[in-house]
Amino acid sequence: MSAKVFAVSNQKGGTGKTTLSMNFAAGLARRGRTLVIDADPQGSAGQWTGLAPDNRPFPVSVIAVAGNLAREVNRFRQDYQYVVIDCPPTLETETTRLAMSASDTILIPVLPSPIDLWASVRLAQTIEQAKLGNPKLGAYLVINQLEPRNALSRGMQQALAEFDIPSLKGGLRRRAVYRTSAIEGASVFCLGKRGEAAAQEIESIIEEVI
Repeated sequence: MSAKVFAVSNQKGGTGKTTLSMNFAAGLARRGRTLVIDADPQGSAGQWTGLAPDNRPFPVSVIAVAGNLAREVNRFRQDYQYVVIDCPPTLETETTRLAMSASDTILIPVLPSPIDLWASVRLAQTIEQAKLGNPKLGAYLVINQLEPRNALSRGMQQALAEFDIPSLKGGLRRRAVYRTSAIEGASVFCLGKRGEAAAQEIESIIEEVI
């Protein structure tokens, strides 16, 4: 059985890309064997697992790929049920283009402000170009750091309406536990009661995309 491949990308840093990648992968691992490919030169995913204590290793294997990303993804497809690619925080790399060519779905974390969303317009254009070579590629916006009282303001709704890329119904609220999971080299699924609400958010995202 060939793995389902997800890329997590945006053209700017600070949107929670690695936080989404790692917790999303941890949720997928509850369903089947999952691999994270750390394609970000900063190596954030690898650093994340490096903080995990020996008695509680991160539940997903993380590797860095030095060669052709698309070729490496295809090599791992038969060994895993799910592959998650944590992409560089920029569009100006061959790595991001190859990730899109090898993926079934791309998730785009964006902060809940029209300015941050409009900054992602170029990514939407890049995805349309990628679909020329990979027509099966699906794409979704994932709103991160939601604050229920003001996150989906009128301005945000108008900004979302300008995109051809749909946004998921589920998103990630602004929660300290997401930062805690990174500091502890864990996922929100491993943090007991304090991680329950965040784990439910990740589960909702997974159910929408698979």
